Amino acid sequence: MTNLLQPEPRQRAALSGHEWLEHALDGGTPELPGLRKLIRESWQRSASFKANPDNTAAPLALDVEELEDYRRQHPLAAIMPVINKLLVQPSHDSGLLVAVGDEVGRLLWVDGDPTLQRRAEGMMFVPGADWSEASVGTSAPGTALALGRGIQIAGAEHYQRTVHPWSCTAVPFHDPDSGAVLGVVDITGTATAVAPHTLSLVEATVAAAQAQLRVERLQHAAELARKPVRRRSPASAGRQGHSAGQGSGAREGSLYRNSLQLLGRDQALLSIGGRTVSLSARHSEILALLSMHPDGLTAEELSLLLYPGDGSTMTLRAEMVRLRKVLQQLYPDAVPGSRPYRLPIDLVPDTGQVLSCLQRGAHRIALEIYRGGVLPRSEAPGIVELRNRVSSLLREAVLTDGSAESLLKYAALPEASDDVGIRRAALRLLPPRSPKRAAVVADLERLEAELRA
Repeated sequence: MTNLLQPEPRQRAALSGHEWLEHALDGGTPELPGLRKLIRESWQRSASFKANPDNTAAPLALDVEELEDYRRQHPLAAIMPVINKLLVQPSHDSGLLVAVGDEVGRLLWVDGDPTLQRRAEGMMFVPGADWSEASVGTSAPGTALALGRGIQIAGAEHYQRTVHPWSCTAVPFHDPDSGAVLGVVDITGTATAVAPHTLSLVEATVAAAQAQLRVERLQHAAELARKPVRRRSPASAGRQGHSAGQGSGAREGSLYRNSLQLLGRDQALLSIGGRTVSLSARHSEILALLSMHPDGLTAEELSLLLYPGDGSTMTLRAEMVRLRKVLQQLYPDAVPGSRPYRLPIDLVPDTGQVLSCLQRGAHRIALEIYRGGVLPRSEAPGIVELRNRVSSLLREAVLTDGSAESLLKYAALPEASDDVGIRRAALRLLPPRSPKRAAVVADLERLEAELRA
């Protein structure tokens, strides 16, 4: 493998930078001639995340069982044939690796030159490993996601010293409909990995894959439009939120899920038929409740779940008229039926995904999906009950089986800002010399002082 530490200006500057990198931990990164501004800023972010430049390998974020299940239902699974044809197959004989990661920097697929794959295993450049800036510092996958654009990182520009013999190019993958970041595509290897044409190649591949995903979504939407509306059977009631990647739902899940994002949002984000819209607070509550009850709810039942105190069915009916108009314009097949009120299509709420992960013991995936309480400002009795159930089950799972990192991630959530139990559990699991202990101890001292006051 070509040694990338040749005395070129960028490499010399980066190597010199690592001689004083310990000062970055105190926020004192000077401007070195030849060191790119984006590298210096990435090093500063890495230092703020407490990433260790002397770590020898990336942490494994997903075990084999979690990884298989997670990537099977991930939207990027649909574009892997395009990535395979344009990047993976040519890489086998070119001394390169091709990696595809999710939106938080965890590698889902790694393929390419077999000899290079074996070498990359030494630094845990493998499926399931976390290559975000928060974990490994500056690298093409993590930094591309942090910046939201394509980037090349050569040799000693990497934050971790063990990665200095490698170079990489990465480009974020954006959802062709909503524009949301779905993941990242990366080429890793020798100097060829940062050749000028490599960035153009990866960008072109990502553009082709995004276009293909869009075409498949349109074709799939057309297929659905030609079919009779599929009503949920009673047997499917227990599977709401669990069907992605299973049976006939696998193809739909790989293209897009008819999804409802409720976590950490006051207004739900509805993605349906390849289109996305933000709902009003009341319509968010109604769709959340209907997605939880696939067999439907009477007007009286829905009113009790929706309105504190005595619910008004007249008010509910007026809201349903407005909701039907919104859905008629967005996706006519999604208009709820009446007597009882019931959704005619499968709608996967992110709350269902979290609960599904918790049921099978995949609390780390649940924690990644979780973005905060269910519709935090809602006072609808049914939403309050769901919010409390999801939050308490997640907390219990993290306390029971979570690592120190999982506990700290949970502690950073708004609902855990005063959670003494979570912090005490994290402190018990953190290594004695971990730099993260100081912040946890400070939080505990503050909380205990407030309790005594």
